[in-house]
Amino acid sequence: MKKKQYLVIGLGRFGSAVATTLFKKGMEVLAIDRNPDLVQAVSNLVTQAVVADARDKEVLKALGVQDFECAIVAIGSDLAASVLTVMNLKELEVPYVICKAHDETHRRVLEKLGVDRVIIPEQENAQRLARSLNSHNVLDYIELSDDYGILDLPAPKSWVGKTLKELNVRAKLGVNIIAVENGNQTNVSPSADYRILEGDILVVLGDNYSLEAVQKL
Repeated sequence: MKKKQYLVIGLGRFGSAVATTLFKKGMEVLAIDRNPDLVQAVSNLVTQAVVADARDKEVLKALGVQDFECAIVAIGSDLAASVLTVMNLKELEVPYVICKAHDETHRRVLEKLGVDRVIIPEQENAQRLARSLNSHNVLDYIELSDDYGILDLPAPKSWVGKTLKELNVRAKLGVNIIAVENGNQTNVSPSADYRILEGDILVVLGDNYSLEAVQKL
């Protein structure tokens, strides 16, 4: 199976965290920054790291960014550079563009440019973003700490028709199902006799290692 390909532009603390986390998850990552020191710092932690100016569309085109499924623009407070980079990516028809915003004004500008998702880092954690990008079946993730979180995901097919007692996920997987959603109904703290239905959305609490195991079912 071909690995998903991500482009990360801007290798400050946020961009570096996203790039290296995606790579650790098995994704192909091309990291770009104008600062050689920042590029060097992640060179062994991503697929490829390049010193380049993303404000130059021809440079991006030469790097083949149009072939990437998703671009993450993590340029800091330089609004002009952020806007020019986004415009280049849109003109090169990158399918999905995520962009870091410095503040709400920056967010509004990016949204007008058609950015698919705008993030203000103080509001979203870089590792949370990387995990959500890597998990097609995860509907939402809430980070409680560096080690623990809550995620919403559709009930695995192998669980449908079984009771929570039969599944015994706490003992087998180290997670707790704290709620079950189906349509407009939410069952908080479902009993051990609850039988998983097709279409159920499970709200699962656990450490990050256990949550990743659940996602692979």
